[in-house]
Amino acid sequence: MKVLVVEDHPEMAKSIREGLQENGMTVEVCDDGDSGLKRAQTEVFDAIVLDIMLPGLDGLAVLQSLKGSGARAPIILVTARGAIDDRVKGLDLGADDYLTKPFYMEELIARLRALTRRATGQSSSLRQVGSLTMNLVTREVRYQDSPVDLSPREFSLIEFLTRTPGHVYTRAQILEHVWSCYFDPHSNIVDVHIQKLRGKLNDRDRDAIIETVRGVGYRIRETSTGGGRL
Repeated sequence: MKVLVVEDHPEMAKSIREGLQENGMTVEVCDDGDSGLKRAQTEVFDAIVLDIMLPGLDGLAVLQSLKGSGARAPIILVTARGAIDDRVKGLDLGADDYLTKPFYMEELIARLRALTRRATGQSSSLRQVGSLTMNLVTREVRYQDSPVDLSPREFSLIEFLTRTPGHVYTRAQILEHVWSCYFDPHSNIVDVHIQKLRGKLNDRDRDAIIETVRGVGYRIRETSTGGGRL
């Protein structure tokens, strides 16, 4: 999951970034409304955490601009305790959820996951593609009925690929969502992690669940009994 956090308080922004990253998310942070709006309009995010009290454009103005331009990423507003009018106005403007400061990181993570499941049409925390099963809450993975121990980055990689089985993702798209848009697009880091993931899945036969589309990128086979790669 790639999340944009628009928060001007340095300690709060740092805490949110670290908490989300520890849970396998890629995080971009902006500390004012103007840069947050520009980033949200020029990059693709799975969700946005938006503080209302910001320098420059405030959060409600950013929200209004994004919703007015048809932005699809779900937005969680962060409000000061007791700011009921702001919360009501934010929901009227199209905010998908809100949190009141101070909040627990676990609650923010749970709300982000719920919103992105809703946005992608997933009704449950379980995802299954062929012989691969993932629990998006506990982050447990099983392949061919055997548990697979993945690093946070490897989990994020397979989670991203399985969002749309059969869809080919380019290396640039994978870098943007699983790592960061600032990575060198010529880096082989995607290929290295794909190889590690295939090794852990023992995904090496003709019917591989992770399929290489030469010259383009990678995709998850829509149906697979598992076992290999091209």
